[in-house]
Amino acid sequence: MRDRRVAPPTKPALAGQASENLAGAPAGKPLFPPWGKYGRSRGRGLTGRVLGGVAPSTPSGPSSPRGGGDIHPWLALLAVLSVGPLLAACGGHGEEGKDCPPTARTSAVSGYCVPRYVSLKRDKVYARRGPGTDYPALWVYRARGLPVQIVGETLDWRRVCDPDGGAVWVHRSMLDGRRTVEAMGPGPVALLRAPRAGAPVAGLLNARALASLDRCAGDWCRLRVQGVTGWAAADRVWGVAPAPQCR
Repeated sequence: MRDRRVAPPTKPALAGQASENLAGAPAGKPLFPPWGKYGRSRGRGLTGRVLGGVAPSTPSGPSSPRGGGDIHPWLALLAVLSVGPLLAACGGHGEEGKDCPPTARTSAVSGYCVPRYVSLKRDKVYARRGPGTDYPALWVYRARGLPVQIVGETLDWRRVCDPDGGAVWVHRSMLDGRRTVEAMGPGPVALLRAPRAGAPVAGLLNARALASLDRCAGDWCRLRVQGVTGWAAADRVWGVAPAPQCR
């Protein structure tokens, strides 16, 4: 298993390097400071396998875990259907800013509102101290699809907050307009078949699992993961609160 934040390579990137996705760079040793209230996340990226499956839920209540292997708290999805990628691999900037109020779309360099949510496009994204390759890399994200909130921007760089409270700069080419959310602990998040308390349970997301965001309506958000669609309470997922999540 690997950390979703790893130390940057010992050899620094050259100033003016076109891409932040530096192929072949050594991963380095993991960092282990206290990353936010969940502590250090240790799991495979989104393209990894889901560990441990469960049966679909029934009218009598949620399903119970079964199958072999430990279920890792960041990756494990307690839901129906076969094992596969958590999220589709495609996506782009086309969806970026679609939730911005029309009056706010010209307030920033990009023409979109700030703050706004996006997700990481690749499984290797350099997190830098400042907006440029001449700034040192603080860590490398290894978590394609991770939701982040843009809180500042230049022409080519975006200052983002991650679910653990980290605030760093990443190149805009490393971001995807596709919206995702992260389930917040301490326990599993129920995906309900309707946006109301007491509705039948379609599946469960373990804390720190990721899901695609369809839309939110009031206190509920409609999520999709592995072909399962359900409604989760908005206060149980990270990636929908309108207020800035860091500075």
